[in-house]
Amino acid sequence: MSKPRRPRRPIDGILLLDKPAGLTSNQILQWVKHRYQAEKAGHTGSLDPLATGVLPICLGEATKFSHYLLEADKVYRTRLRLGQKTTTADAEGEVVSERPVPALTRESLEPVLDAFRGDILQVPSMYSALKQDGRPLYELARAGIEVERAARPVTIHELVLESLEPPFAELTVSCSKGTYIRNLVEDIGEALGCGAHVVELRRLAAGPFRIEQTHDRERIAVAEEAGFPALDALLLPAWSGLADWPRVELSETSAYYLRHGNPVRAAGAPADGRPVLVFQIGEPQAGPDGQPVRHEEFLGIAAVNDDGLLAPKRLLKSGV
Repeated sequence: MSKPRRPRRPIDGILLLDKPAGLTSNQILQWVKHRYQAEKAGHTGSLDPLATGVLPICLGEATKFSHYLLEADKVYRTRLRLGQKTTTADAEGEVVSERPVPALTRESLEPVLDAFRGDILQVPSMYSALKQDGRPLYELARAGIEVERAARPVTIHELVLESLEPPFAELTVSCSKGTYIRNLVEDIGEALGCGAHVVELRRLAAGPFRIEQTHDRERIAVAEEAGFPALDALLLPAWSGLADWPRVELSETSAYYLRHGNPVRAAGAPADGRPVLVFQIGEPQAGPDGQPVRHEEFLGIAAVNDDGLLAPKRLLKSGV
């Protein structure tokens, strides 16, 4: 007899997880989804099993905005091993070549690193999650199949040498979406003539989210023991990944029409068509201390159309 399926909850929000090493992003996503008994969940950019750090998990209606976080810049701290090249460009692969590490100082390494700052081209690794004819490249690689990959432009905003103790070094990398740190490390190793691979990788930031804001599995497990209110208290609002966007506030009447797909007039909306966060503002209510408290409800994303009206682009089924 099959085990009864656990009921699912329509819970909405973003959980900032400190992903542990040794698990895939999908494995930890399913772990979180099970804890919350969420109807829907998705992550905002895979981290390799070896990697740790910031992994925003979107629950419920927050998944509607997850692709904006996929587009966001990221910050990583990586420890690399010079003198060895591996099949996967990280410590999980087999060593395929070893070469002596040249005598290096911070001063001699800086010109090499400088060549990788700014706009560069990267050829994605065969062990990346990019797809070829519907199959992830890493699946093809594990089957012994290698396919041609076009170089893609990425931007390295900052590349800081944190420490150098040959054959090891540590770098902090601030980069655009789609940057593969293992490729960057491998390319730096080739530029030095000795090869290199990633030993440790930690994501310190994803868009507006920082490692200091995250919760680890132990913290989530403790909250689970206390019940759903404690778990739900760990969630950020669905719009928190877009907190730096412009916002527009609507009256209850205007919000009603927007919810039903109708463009509305809205003061303060940028006329250039940039998307904005839209909130419905209710009448102030008396708070516990008797002082008026303004109620606001997130409606979704909208933008000014050619007629100068605020038109809906991506709305929530209900405010969260």
